This record gives sequence, C-alpha cells and structure tokens, in this order.
Amino acid sequence: MAFEDKKLVIAGREFTSRLIVGTGKYKDYAENAAAAEAAGAEIVTVAVRRVNLTDTDAPMLIDYIDPQKFTYLPNTAGCFTGEDAVRTLRLAREAGGWDLVKLEVLGDEKTLYPNMPETLRSAELLIKEGFQVMVYCSDDPIMAKRLEDIGCCAIMPLAAPIGSGLGIQNPVNIRLIIEQANVPVLVDAGVGTASDAAIAMELGCDGVLMNTAIAEAKEPILMAEAMKNAVMAGRQAYLAGRMPKRLYADPSSPVGGLI
Repeated sequence: MAFEDKKLVIAGREFTSRLIVGTGKYKDYAENAAAAEAAGAEIVTVAVRRVNLTDTDAPMLIDYIDPQKFTYLPNTAGCFTGEDAVRTLRLAREAGGWDLVKLEVLGDEKTLYPNMPETLRSAELLIKEGFQVMVYCSDDPIMAKRLEDIGCCAIMPLAAPIGSGLGIQNPVNIRLIIEQANVPVLVDAGVGTASDAAIAMELGCDGVLMNTAIAEAKEPILMAEAMKNAVMAGRQAYLAGRMPKRLYADPSSPVGGLI
C-alpha cells in the first residue's frame, strides 16, 4: 500500500507539497518556472520590491509562473524597518489581492539576520489589518512562541543566514520550536543542498523554503528535483520514526539459541 501523508495546512489552505521555492537569482523567469515545476512546489514566494508584477512593458513573473496554478506568497525581502515591511505588503494586497504573506524584517545587510523587535511589531499590525502572516524569524523558541501567540499562521526560523548554504546550525532550537508550536513550522533560509532539506524534515518541520540553494546550483532544475525528493524522504523518515542511536553495536540477527 502506497504511503499517503496528510496535507500541509497553512491559514486554512491545504497543500500537498512541503517545499516552497523563491523567485530570485535565476538567470530568467523561464528557468525560475522550470525549477518551480521540477520542485513540485505549490507555493512560490515573491519579493514584491524586486520582482516585476505590474510593468507590462517588461517581462512579468505571472507570464511564466501562473498565479492560478501556484499560490503566490508576497514577501518583504529587502525591508529593514517595520514601516517598510507593512507598506510593501499593503501594496502587494492592492496589486494582487494577496493576504497570505511572508514577513521578514532584516537587521543589517551583512548578516540579513531578522530584526525581531521590528518583526514582532509589524506582525501585530499586519494581523490587525487582516493579513495571514507567515513570519521569518530567529531560532529563538521564546520569540517563536510569541509570534504564534499574536496570531502568525506559520513560524519560519532560519537554518542559517540567508543565502549562506550552511544548513541547519542549531537543530536543538529548531526542535524546541517544533515541539511547542500549534501552527506549521518551516525552515526558511540557509539550506544549501538536499541533505540539509532532509535534516530539516527529519527534525519534524512541516516544510522548507529555499531559493539560493536551487537558483545558484550548477544545474538548478536538477537541484530542484533533488530538493523535492529530499523533502519527501525526510518527511517519511520523520513519520516512520528513526531507530535510537546507540553507543555500542547491536547485532542485526538474533543471537539466542546459536550453537
């Protein structure tokens, strides 16, 4: 009998794929679209300040990635204040009617680490305005719980700095965030290769968001497919329940009754 997983549910919306991909750093929109297809993604995150959504005189993302097929997730990449983030998402809602959004407020240009006080402040305002907020955050379990408590619909702790490809740097904190959460937890930022995605899923994450790991691979389409398989394998391994780690060997065959 084939394994059938339950759906990923975010803000009442059901998704089969647990891999979210970005729309930046690709050589063109055509490659971006091919990668999204190869990844089996249903959600694509869109940097509102960097991706052409409205200028019909230039190539537009919607001409390549159909918003009727993919769920667009506007994000606030490049915002360093709560005011800029809120303004950006208000414009996104006006342009496309999007209310499911990804909030990120960055602290500095060198680390692109989240500014958590500004993130919390802008999340509260967006939620009051009716947005469904998926929030990029630090791997601090206390702050992650606070974001959930104010109404964020998904918590998205970083694995490592954005675009670093370092993989999961603090699995203990990620696990703590997962254990206390009542909303989906998705690793966001820092994944570099398929094994990183599998580790995130084996920890119990509900999904993984990535952009650079696919876009900057030597073969982006092949890497997108690898990431799809890694997320699926990691999810199945988590649900299957791994064997315990042991200090000493444990024979695979029974030894009782041997001559």
